[in-house]
Amino acid sequence: MNETLALIEARTSTRRYADTPITPEEREAILHAAMRAPTAGNLMLYSIIEITDPTLKQRLSETCDDQPFIAKAPLVLAFVADYQKWIDLFEFSGVSRLEGVVHRSAPGPGDLVLACCDALIAAQNAVVAAESLGIGSCYIGDILENAEVHAELLHLPNHTFPVTMLCFGRPGVTRAQVPRNEENVVHENSYERMDEKALRAFSDALDGMFAARGLTPGTENVAQDIYARKYAADFTVEMNRSVQVWLERWQTAEK
Repeated sequence: MNETLALIEARTSTRRYADTPITPEEREAILHAAMRAPTAGNLMLYSIIEITDPTLKQRLSETCDDQPFIAKAPLVLAFVADYQKWIDLFEFSGVSRLEGVVHRSAPGPGDLVLACCDALIAAQNAVVAAESLGIGSCYIGDILENAEVHAELLHLPNHTFPVTMLCFGRPGVTRAQVPRNEENVVHENSYERMDEKALRAFSDALDGMFAARGLTPGTENVAQDIYARKYAADFTVEMNRSVQVWLERWQTAEK
C-alpha cells in the first residue's frame, strides 16, 4: 500500500484537537489542494468561506446541532455551491445583448447538482491534503439545516448553497479506525437491489460491526437504530425542510 492509500485508509473524523495551531503554510497548502480539485468546465462552481471570527464559530457550533468542538477547531471552512458569482459576471458582461441564445432567469436543479459536486470534490481534496500534514478533519453536514439562520450568518445570496462545513485540527487523542460495510456498494454494469438473503446478510453484518456501540432504546437491530437516530430523526426533518428552502432560493430570479 503506497503512502496516499495508507493515509486514506487511516483517516477518520477528528472532533478533539491538540493545542498545536495550524501554520499559515499548512492553511495555504490545504486551500491550494482544494482548488486543485477537478471542476466542471474549470468553472469552480463553489466558494470557500473561512470562519475565523470566534463569535461566529461559537454560533455555528450551536446552530449545527450543538457541537462544541466546532468552536474549538483551529480551521473551519464552509464549502458553498456558488452560481451567484457567475450570475453577477454574466450581467456585468452584458449577456442580455446576446442573440440566438435562450436566456435563463436563474440557475436550475441541474446547475445545483453540478456545483455541489464541485464543492464536495474540493472539500475532499482539502481533507486528504490535511491528513497528509498530520491534520485531522470532520465534515459538518448540519450546515444544511437552519437555512434562514445560516444564510444570514454567512451572508449567503440566493444562488448559493452551503454543501458542507469542515473542521480541521491536529488530533488531540488517538483515533480509532471506523468500520465500514463494503457489501452491496460496488455493482457491475447495472444496479442490483438486494433480495431477502442479501438483506439478511447486510443486517447481520451491521449488527456485528456496531454491537459494542449499543442500540437506541426500543430498537431491535442496527437498521432500526439508524432509522430512529438518523432517517426519522428531528434533525433530518429539519434538514429536508431547509434544503427545500435552499432550493427555492437557488432557483429564484431574485438576487
